[in-house]
Amino acid sequence: MIQTLSPPLRATLYALRGGFLVRPLAIVLTLGLAGAMVSDVEERLPAIRTLVPGILFPSRADPQVAQAILTVIATSTMTVVSIVFAILLMTLTLASTQFSPRILVSFVRDRVTQWTLGVFLGTFSYCIAALPAARSLPTPFAPVLTVLGAMLLAPVCVGMLVFFIFHISNAISVNNIVDRLRRETELVIDELMPERRRPGQPRESIGMFSGELHEAIASRESGYIRFVDIPRLRTLAKEYRICLRLERRVGHFIPEGVALIRFTRGDRITDERALQLLSAIEIGPTRTMQQDVEFGVVQIVDIALRAISPAVNDPTTAISCVDQLSSILIRWIEREPPRGYYYDPPHILRIAVPWIDVNGLLDLAFEQIRHYAVADAGVSLRLMRALGDIAGTVIDPAIRRILIERGRQLLSGCTGKLHAGDLERLSRRLSLLESGHAVANEPGD
Repeated sequence: MIQTLSPPLRATLYALRGGFLVRPLAIVLTLGLAGAMVSDVEERLPAIRTLVPGILFPSRADPQVAQAILTVIATSTMTVVSIVFAILLMTLTLASTQFSPRILVSFVRDRVTQWTLGVFLGTFSYCIAALPAARSLPTPFAPVLTVLGAMLLAPVCVGMLVFFIFHISNAISVNNIVDRLRRETELVIDELMPERRRPGQPRESIGMFSGELHEAIASRESGYIRFVDIPRLRTLAKEYRICLRLERRVGHFIPEGVALIRFTRGDRITDERALQLLSAIEIGPTRTMQQDVEFGVVQIVDIALRAISPAVNDPTTAISCVDQLSSILIRWIEREPPRGYYYDPPHILRIAVPWIDVNGLLDLAFEQIRHYAVADAGVSLRLMRALGDIAGTVIDPAIRRILIERGRQLLSGCTGKLHAGDLERLSRRLSLLESGHAVANEPGD
């Protein structure tokens, strides 16, 4: 029997990979244990208290001073955490309204936010764990070294707070948001498509199944396809001696009861085996970027469309989005496309997995922006430059022709919507695109 992670467990591990729960919890537990252990060691070995200079803690015989210091630090840290993170949530709400609600995932995975939360809550747990050691009865004891640790953690919290405010003020800048989305998307591309495209490399041929795909396995739940465990599917298909094809690709929504997998030899698939095949496909209520390059592009396009809407009218933000989208497309086009056909053994096609192609990704990245920016000279010109930048890195003549055709569509859509001077500039950029020169080198732009 093949061992693999169940979809709920895989989804949980991916959610925890961002560390928003794991990292702060680890810091809280570490500092809490430190507070309890240091106070216990200090009580067992009183001699180590002499390491603390008397000027830092002159009243070593009065446990009430230790209690007061630990209590003040604990209450102060919790007060600051409550206020700061309430303001943060308000800020993120406004950012999600202005840019896109899907960007909140990136903020949750931000490590500075996690460390700040962890240090503040960890300082609180340190003080609470150390507080019982400071007692008046039956024997007075003031944990001097432990209190010194809390006094050192207090300025660390202040420093983290100052840095956090500086960091979050930069993080909610739209340029930083879009740049972070671009980097996360490129990481997915690197993982999904590790091989670079080589000149003259033959394209993957369309595979033919050994039988008809008459049978289907319907999805048992509604949601977005987040992850497809291709090695597991291939192993199961070989074990059951069937061939199968996924009907929808990663990122697509699949309603319950709709065919998700089509396969040959229906007599070999029992209900238990169907569940095994479905377990290799993770479905959830929201999209993630485990294998979904399109999701990163969608988030940037959302920001661009909001920026060029009449309510916002911020073409500069849209131009920044176009720049980052061109970078993603260059990374995607320069890589060898992900395999769509898997054989096992080499002469038997076992699995067919759909992936987005060049035209589909260009549609997703630029088509909506092009449609809504036909009357905006700045965005349209930057779209034409982006097509030129991408064409300048392309080694496949077929892809270059696709980019030229999209440049012509862009000019055609703007005809009658832009002034003659803007149309002339757009036409010059198209001419450079068609001639194979870098659009960015156009004089005067």
